[in-house]
Amino acid sequence: MKILDGKTAVITGSSRGLGFAIARAFAQAGAKVVLTARSESTLMQAVDQLKAHGYEAVGMVCDTSNLQDVEMLANKAVSEFGRLDIWVNNAGVSGPYGTTISISPERFKRVVDTNILGTYYGSLVAMKIFLAQGSGKLINLLGRGADGPVPFQNAYASSKAWSRNFTKALAKEYPKSGVEVMAFNPGLTITEMLTQVEVVPGFEKSVAPLGTVMQIWGNPPEMPAQKALWMASPATDGKTGLTVNYLSTGKMMAGLGRELLRRITGKPPTVPPMQVHTVE
Repeated sequence: MKILDGKTAVITGSSRGLGFAIARAFAQAGAKVVLTARSESTLMQAVDQLKAHGYEAVGMVCDTSNLQDVEMLANKAVSEFGRLDIWVNNAGVSGPYGTTISISPERFKRVVDTNILGTYYGSLVAMKIFLAQGSGKLINLLGRGADGPVPFQNAYASSKAWSRNFTKALAKEYPKSGVEVMAFNPGLTITEMLTQVEVVPGFEKSVAPLGTVMQIWGNPPEMPAQKALWMASPATDGKTGLTVNYLSTGKMMAGLGRELLRRITGKPPTVPPMQVHTVE
């Protein structure tokens, strides 16, 4: 018997990157998964890929910053698979790198709508179902900025600080409900969010060190996805309020060691080159 047999999981922003890796890990563990994205073409490709391996998966185009869309997403999970047990608020966007006042209000608001409202709406809808049935696991994704301010990434970093506080407060509101409310920081995950970087004019050189940081501490999405699987499993029963950081001190030291050995041996970089895009 697999650890998620009989469970149904919703993972937002799951057509690619970390979200897809989490959906695949859950499916491999026996869960029925519901994938979401804003693009129907990439979403259905992801669903078809899981189905090709014999996993039970469906997809729904969803704008997580729209409450009605998120409510329909929950209804989709219940109507397709009869229940809802796990909800992962993974959908997120990052704003351009630069000073706060140099970023257009429209781009700043897009980060707030997706990272804050999306997490709130997903939590709201999932918790109503979980509390009614007396069980469920809500996992909200964190990121850089969750533990302190990050200059020049104020939109994204502040949204993750909000997510951390929101998740911890929500867990304290329902301590003995049978529902686990948890936060997960996957660390530096090699996805398009890191390899395709937007900057405002004049900050192109400022992000150059990120390429080295990714080489040292970056991980393919499949690695933190396994930790998300552990969080969704019975191993965390009764551990509401749990905050998990994938990039531990031990992993950071190991990353430094690997990079030092790579440079000594002259092996090529293992991380794809970062592409910088300047936006007005």
